[in-house]
Formats: sequence, structure tokens, C-alpha cells
Amino acid sequence: MSKIAESELILNEDGSIYHLNLLPEDIANTIITVGDPERVATVSQYFDRIELKKGKREFVTHTGYLNNKRISVVSTGIGTDNIDIVFNELDALVNIDFKTRTVKNKLQSLEIVRIGTSGSIQTEIPTDSFLMSEYAVGFDSLLHFYRSEHIQHPDIQQEIIKHTDWSDQKSTPYVVAYNKELGSKLMSDKIHLGFTATNVGFYGPQSRKLRLDTQDPLLNDKLASFNYKGFRVTNLEMETAGIYGLAQLLGHKAVSMNCIIANRPNGSFSENPTLATENLIKYTLEKLSL
Repeated sequence: MSKIAESELILNEDGSIYHLNLLPEDIANTIITVGDPERVATVSQYFDRIELKKGKREFVTHTGYLNNKRISVVSTGIGTDNIDIVFNELDALVNIDFKTRTVKNKLQSLEIVRIGTSGSIQTEIPTDSFLMSEYAVGFDSLLHFYRSEHIQHPDIQQEIIKHTDWSDQKSTPYVVAYNKELGSKLMSDKIHLGFTATNVGFYGPQSRKLRLDTQDPLLNDKLASFNYKGFRVTNLEMETAGIYGLAQLLGHKAVSMNCIIANRPNGSFSENPTLATENLIKYTLEKLSL
């Protein structure tokens, strides 16, 4: 097995992985990711005990126990560029021997659940509801930097390109799916199943206009009207497609749980987004700790 160069696998002076500042023993097999570093404590407050708190830049980690189940909470920051960092480094923590700088013979699969906020583009999915992303379409370019064709769904991708008259000046959309096994643990009649659009920004890429004109002012309407064999695009956010893509490529199980805090076609916003998000956190923790 070839040794990974110091320039590729970067470790801190204490032997921790470069960005996350974590040692292999610091993380659990079950990991919750959140975008906001302050939301890490919002999750870990429900633990029976916390054994570790570490942080560097926007990456904060708490590891502890809930009902005797060890769980880690890691903040990713916003966007799939940060997902690239977090997922590669989480994988390195469990599947690379830091002393020999070689990939382990026996690989470990993590359970990773994103808990995040999102905006619905379908009128019937109201604010304060919960949505599990069954599929995600990535409008970023992250997966195109990896050999990932075998995990993509080109039939759906091509229909999205055709339906939206997608500009060839933008990155080609890619479609990836959640892990059904992990999804079944988190599913109930409280959850909408959805097809999530992962955007590269919050304003123009999600058709918000303040002072700048967007390239396609009808994009959200086109996405909302998309229907391919029953698959309809349901909501917008900024991480899920990258999470699903890298998780599959690296052999991990991933599910994205979305708290709908805005309904774009109705122009409505949650009256208490903090409470709604905390309700999703409590729901997810209850399901994971069974």
C-alpha cells in the first residue's frame, strides 16, 4: 500500500487531521452534521454526557452519549466546498492509519445525518415541516472533480437540463441518492420525502434578487414544475448533494434531514425557525438513539 504524502494528508503537530483538528478516537460511528457552529451545542445539549469538545475555524465537534449510544456532532459551515473538507477528513479519521500514512485494509462505514434548514418550492410543503431528501441534484461542480459517474442518475440529470433549459455556462447538474437503510431508521409519518436542489449560493443561485439580475429569473418556477416519473424538486439548500455524493464514493451512509423554514412560492417564513429546527433535532436524536 503506497504511503500518502505529507502534502496530501496534512496533520497538525498533535497528530490531528488538519481542518477538523480531530484525532481518530475523537469521533463516533454515528455523526450528525450541522452548518452553523453554534448549532453543535444545540444538539449536544440533549446528550446524557459530553466527553469531547473541539473546534477550529468553522469546524466545531462535540462527542458524547445519548441512551448509551455514542454520537458526534460536527459543524461544516455552508456549502459543498466545506463538505469536501469535512467528509474527506472524517473518512481519513476512520480509514487511514495516520502513523503509516496508508489506507487501512478493513474500511469502516460511518452513519452521517445532516440536520439543516431549507426552503420549500412546493406550496403543499409548509414551513416548520420536516423533509428527508430521497434524492438531491447538485448545481455545484464538486462531484465532477471525482470519478463519480457510477453513482449518478444520468436519466434524471438529462431531464432536469432539458426542462430548465440549463445554461451551458453553468456546471452540469448531477443527481445522487440517500442511503435507504439509514433513511428507514429516521422515517415516520411526520416526514416528507423529497428531491432536494443543492445550490452554490443563497441569493442568485436560489433566484433571490436584491440588486443583481439573475441569469434565469424563472429557474425556481422551472424547478418547481419539474416532474420525472413522479420525482419533483421539493426544496433548496446548499449541502445535501455533496454529502450524498462523497458519502457514497467513500462507502458511508448518509441522510439529509431538512427543517423547512421558508416556503418560496407562498412567500412565507417560519414564525419561530429556532424552535422548528430544535424540534427536528429532538426528533432525529430520538430516532438515532433507539
